[in-house]
Amino acid sequence: MGTVSAIGARTGVCGLALAGVNVVVAEDSDAVRRAWRALPGTTGLVILTAEAAETLGAEATAPDPSRPLTVVTPR
Repeated sequence: MGTVSAIGARTGVCGLALAGVNVVVAEDSDAVRRAWRALPGTTGLVILTAEAAETLGAEATAPDPSRPLTVVTPR
């Protein structure tokens, strides 16, 4: 099983660190894109805030065997 990472604004992802999630705080669109590109190859699940998902677009959240499973938190 791969690791779990979360990308988004501090208020949307910091609490996930308590559950052992690798939290990547990304407060703006450029930071979200950088965080997405920098995910380690061992990542099996990515949790995105709704805003981060909007930045990355539908392609990032669509199922694809070449990418980790991605879920989006509700607003």
